[in-house]
Amino acid sequence: MAYAPEPETSGTRQVVMAVGIALLSVGTLYMADEPQQRVTQAFQVSVLRPFIWTQETLAQARIRADQIDDLQSEVDSLTAVVSTQGALVDENRTLRDLLGLAERASPTYLRATLIRAGGTGSESLFFIDKGSADGVQVYAPVVSAHGLVGRILEVRARSAVGMDWTNPDFRVSAMLEDGSAYGMVENARGEFREADRLVLNGTAYHENLASGTRVLTSGLGGVFPRGIPVGTIDGTAEVEGTWRKSYWMRPAVEPGSVTHVLVAGMGAPVDVSGLWPGETMGTQTDEIGRDPGL
Repeated sequence: MAYAPEPETSGTRQVVMAVGIALLSVGTLYMADEPQQRVTQAFQVSVLRPFIWTQETLAQARIRADQIDDLQSEVDSLTAVVSTQGALVDENRTLRDLLGLAERASPTYLRATLIRAGGTGSESLFFIDKGSADGVQVYAPVVSAHGLVGRILEVRARSAVGMDWTNPDFRVSAMLEDGSAYGMVENARGEFREADRLVLNGTAYHENLASGTRVLTSGLGGVFPRGIPVGTIDGTAEVEGTWRKSYWMRPAVEPGSVTHVLVAGMGAPVDVSGLWPGETMGTQTDEIGRDPGL
């Protein structure tokens, strides 16, 4: 029986190939220039071709990775610029609206900057940078371009403390824009602060208030002047027997986003209905999500 040699293992082939490459490399050192170049070229297009291709592929992959990192950095920068511009556009729009209101209300309403206390339990309180030296008094209403923010609780010489409608003690006598129904607007606490709502209590059972109807301060009680937007009707909240209904309201102002306000000074009128024209007035929540470029 003829003897059949065993097939070479992959390890043996690699060793043989490496020894051959080494011998060929040494041999080419003693060749003339022209034969040496021919051997080198043949070597590159045959034995070294896979290695050269792998090296080129890795180099191209590194270049692509660097390009991707550069593109991602540019995208992140553009995103930051767009976000900043959007915030600036929103703030500019708010300031323009407030300036328009200030012109109509001048000189009895004072421009002020609103600052939040930020402490636990004081979420519904705020400070303004105007005080008794500027003509601010306790109970003075604080308003924005959209409507009622709150009222002043304590006055100092150059500053004052106020509360907004999210305070549990908030109350304001209110009416429908056409004066057909009256009631008391109060804060309705939610399970968490963001769930706080306004509710209009005390309306007659036979009155059916349509959603979207504007609610203004009535001027009754002498604390708030007549005509400040408080919000809009947003559905029935509760029916008591056959004599009284209450309605949820969508607030005209989201207090947490307010930074610039007007506060009533001494001699402010008791009827300010003309400061917020009905055809141009909307709630601040209507503007959330609006394209900042509009």
